Amino acid sequence: MKRSLIVLSCFLLLMVLVAGCGGQSENAGNQPEAAKPDVRIIKHAMGETKIEGTPQRIVTLYQGATDAAVALGIVPVGAVESWTQQPMYEYLRDELKDAAIVGLETQPNLEEIAKLKPDLIIASKLRNEKVYQQLSAIAPTVTHETVYKFKDTVKLIGQAANKEEKADELLEQWNQRTADFKAKISAKLGAEWPVEASVLNFRSDHARIYVTGFAGDILSELGFVRSAIQQKAADEGNVVLKLTDKESIPSMNADVFFVFNADGHSPDAAMIQKTYDEWTNHPLWKNLDAVKKGQVTVVDEVPWNMGGGYIAANTMLDQIYDYYKLEK
Repeated sequence: MKRSLIVLSCFLLLMVLVAGCGGQSENAGNQPEAAKPDVRIIKHAMGETKIEGTPQRIVTLYQGATDAAVALGIVPVGAVESWTQQPMYEYLRDELKDAAIVGLETQPNLEEIAKLKPDLIIASKLRNEKVYQQLSAIAPTVTHETVYKFKDTVKLIGQAANKEEKADELLEQWNQRTADFKAKISAKLGAEWPVEASVLNFRSDHARIYVTGFAGDILSELGFVRSAIQQKAADEGNVVLKLTDKESIPSMNADVFFVFNADGHSPDAAMIQKTYDEWTNHPLWKNLDAVKKGQVTVVDEVPWNMGGGYIAANTMLDQIYDYYKLEK
């Protein structure tokens, strides 16, 4: 009998131990896993960059990136100086009042950038290829190939700054606006649509046609077309056609001209005005289609050429709506 009780006691003890282990195992399985850090690998023009979490101290090294960051609800801790209206474009000043200036787009100040202790740098291969390694030593750095593809910049910052949902929202709004414009301009102009457009810019000693670039690409997306001469230049990879003599004026020809020149604060303002007056009073200018139709409009150079970002693109589109008297 004693022996039976001992055996039974041992059996019961074993069952209790097994049950306890099983319960511990089950409880362990129900414990939440330790939170894994949010790590993303961002592919960009200069390679791949690992970014953890949501960056809070972002530095932007080209105008379009600064504009796009603000559109995404980001206030950069540092940004390069604007091309005009220094230190920041007027349309961004309120949002960037606390941002530090970190040099020029063509020559960022690495020491000033490092002082800001950024956790993300938005750069471009076009401007920053030679200093990319130095920038990457300061903070994770992502680059765009160029500086004027504003939709790509929005996507890049959205990925790097952990704001992809907001980036998608902005781009969808842009797509809706462009679709709305194309429907309304087509209805208004009928058989006259699409029209050829030229984006012109006068400098102190020459004139330019922006066949692609920021404004040229947006006009193309909206449905405007280029002349054969300008389309050939675009197909060959040219952003700008530089015209150094008035005999080149016929290459400007189009149904409508959008002309932007430097503002009156430019040190070359007087010379630019002289060039503009001389070229636009030339007989070849007066024979151009847009001139004969009265379809020449002077536009603001900041949204059309300098801003390079999402906000600037929408301002440019607003001005085109207004020019054609379309409801926005």
